Amino acid sequence: MERYEKVQRIGHGGFGEVYMYKDRRNGETVAVKWIKFGDKGKGLPHEVLREISVLKELDHENIVRLLDVVAKEKSIFLVFEYLDLDLGKFIADHSTTGMDPLVIKGFLFQILKGVSYCHSQKVLHRDLKPHNLLVNLQSKTVKLADFGLARTFDVPLPEYTTGIATLGYKAPEVLLGMRYSSAVDIWSVGCIFAKMVTGHGLFSGISSPILMSQMLRECCAWIPKEELLLMMR
Repeated sequence: MERYEKVQRIGHGGFGEVYMYKDRRNGETVAVKWIKFGDKGKGLPHEVLREISVLKELDHENIVRLLDVVAKEKSIFLVFEYLDLDLGKFIADHSTTGMDPLVIKGFLFQILKGVSYCHSQKVLHRDLKPHNLLVNLQSKTVKLADFGLARTFDVPLPEYTTGIATLGYKAPEVLLGMRYSSAVDIWSVGCIFAKMVTGHGLFSGISSPILMSQMLRECCAWIPKEELLLMMR
């Protein structure tokens, strides 16, 4: 890490701390995810390996760039381009006035472009939420980030694990343990869109059964109960 100079801590994730660094070669500000591993005989988390392998293959203006990977004893540093804040913080900062409709429109368009590119490359993100979308305040650019739960897929799609996504952004088929497709990312984008518009989550269930019940009540009230039961089999 001699190339990079630590500036300050800016956050933390499930597998390590995130710091702002400065690239000594060009003066560029970067974000570095510092992941420690090796305790109790454990190796590098597979989510980290997955994020590295996926981001190495993706190249799009609305997907965060992985600039460098530096491995040291019992630590690995993922060097990303730096963006000002995540969309969750951006929404919170505008909680009083609400987000400008034109900004919402621009953000949604960029998110969909990033998701469309991922799907064209046979990649499901599987954890889209405001905190996994990064914002450049000056250019009003939004980029997809945190690909730790992402995976590649083929057609026809195999069965996947249901332990994905943050609860309020999970699609119904994931909650029900059903086979799912790239549509799960689109559902999450819809929930993100609703939060940008209203300032709060579309669904607020604190568990999968409660959330599923809320979805059925609010989205499917017009469907006869008998048909709902058939759909859920």
